[in-house]
Amino acid sequence: MSPLSPARRLSVLSLLLLLLILTAASSAAAEEEEFTEELLLRPLPDRKALAHFHFRSSKPPTAASGRHHHLFPKAISQLVQKLHISELELSFTQGRWNYETWGGFDPLSTDNAKPPGVELWATFNLPFADIDATWKNLTHTLSGMFCASINFLESSTAFSAPRWGFKLNEGKLRYGALPREAVCTENLTPWLKLLPCRDKAGIASLFTQLHSTDGKLQPSWSMEHLFNRKLLGKCLVSKSSRIFVEIEKGILVKSGPEVSWSNKFFELSTAPDRVLKEWDHLEVQSSSLYEYDLSNYNDDKPLDVGITWKLPLVWSCFPAPYNARRFLMGSGNERGSIALSFLSTDLHKQLPGSSNDCSIKAVVLQMFPWYVKVFYHSLQIFIDGSSKAVTEVLDMIHVTPSEDKLSPGTLEMLLRFPCSMQSATLILDFDKGFLHIDEYPPDANQGFDIPSALVSFPDFNSSRRYPEIDPMFVSPLLENFKEDNVVKSYTDVLLVPLTTPDFSMPYNVITFTCTVLALYIGSLLNALRRRIGEEECRLRKAAVKPALIPLLLARLRGHKVDPSESESSPASPVGLKLLVKVALVAAVAVVFHYLSNS
Repeated sequence: MSPLSPARRLSVLSLLLLLLILTAASSAAAEEEEFTEELLLRPLPDRKALAHFHFRSSKPPTAASGRHHHLFPKAISQLVQKLHISELELSFTQGRWNYETWGGFDPLSTDNAKPPGVELWATFNLPFADIDATWKNLTHTLSGMFCASINFLESSTAFSAPRWGFKLNEGKLRYGALPREAVCTENLTPWLKLLPCRDKAGIASLFTQLHSTDGKLQPSWSMEHLFNRKLLGKCLVSKSSRIFVEIEKGILVKSGPEVSWSNKFFELSTAPDRVLKEWDHLEVQSSSLYEYDLSNYNDDKPLDVGITWKLPLVWSCFPAPYNARRFLMGSGNERGSIALSFLSTDLHKQLPGSSNDCSIKAVVLQMFPWYVKVFYHSLQIFIDGSSKAVTEVLDMIHVTPSEDKLSPGTLEMLLRFPCSMQSATLILDFDKGFLHIDEYPPDANQGFDIPSALVSFPDFNSSRRYPEIDPMFVSPLLENFKEDNVVKSYTDVLLVPLTTPDFSMPYNVITFTCTVLALYIGSLLNALRRRIGEEECRLRKAAVKPALIPLLLARLRGHKVDPSESESSPASPVGLKLLVKVALVAAVAVVFHYLSNS
């Protein structure tokens, strides 16, 4: 059994691994602190594996500001209480989620697939006048806590305040993204310190020992091949610790609704403790979950869950109503256009009671940096290649224009597409602004990033239910899957080239100027400080033949001089001056030649 390619596996793992969701709920809470850990494993259609780690720490609301904590991270408790945060989400993502191949209608892709880089949003329970200052304190605190450049979001040009395009709120939500922020071990280590057992025991111990392979993709895999170790038990302070293996609907359709852990298509390496059927909001079975309770495993009986494929099997994941893509149009460094395209997945045909006369709503949220000056009145909409009036498709729009070097622009749109539509394209024109030389990043020639656009479909939700679960059964991961979450997806990050000055010119000018000044001042000081009479006396005393100087001058001029004649010729101060000038010209020529080659 060969493991998956680590490079491609990490692109999937890191997308969901570093997701940190911290919610301070004002509703009923547990009477004591609790910690749970769960892991969901799922085979993907393109011969990869998905691993979703889910940890939850909860504590009852207390009057003390983060005192006497046993399991809940004290740093997070103090942060939430002192900054009056009602809801917060921070994500670190490397790579991107492939909505077309891995699906876009399930809870994992809806809630946990995030845009590349860093995404941060928070809702504050504060007066409007204090929110921006508190947001800056939040970014600095999280930057130090997770060893990341989150503090770059403190600038008013880096965050926005969407009203309903991201999440319906009363104007107390702030949203910011850093598409170019790289994810590394320095971000993962502080996050592991928030867990009670860190990476020493339980499911979190799988983080630190990823297996290195030869890069060959094979459909069969196991935990030992993925993480280079087996699970020896749970974290001792965790209330529950479970492993889930999910088999999607596409496999169930071909292998039959009653899928056992060993059938003609695949076989699990270990018999599960329980099998759960997962139903979507349309009352259709969407997948099967095989549960493993880590309380039943220890050092003498380790757990190594794996799947072995017996026959080739091709399936597809349930997609979102439309696959959204975004790209640039135009050329040059002056202006351009941004296009957002929608490709239908014919999802409405799979819904009961739907027809081609129906319509599908889509909410679009886009944030533009101030140097991308968008002309919102230039919005054009094309459906199936034909131009349409904006009023036919656009139901609602909210625009927050950008201000130069002060705030970004925000566009929120509610669109209504006919169900029979196969493709749609939205186009916006923009001008490229000019930055001050101090505002350019070190890698300015690479281009400037426009954060991912968020597309959500309010008429569709990704909730799941499990009718066979005992009411006393508690699983935070499955509880999240039960929530009515709107189906949403992120587009790719856009890379916009701007007019960039030649940063090497100041260096060349400074180098050349300093060289010329050094030669001039050095020659001037040498001429002012030289005493010709004393030098001639010193030359005579040293018995230096003065005939060598005329001989050298003659050779420089190209004349042939008889050595016997030159010995009787006296040295001349004019010859010395000429020799100095020739040497100076030669030095300047050498400098020019060096600068031209460099």
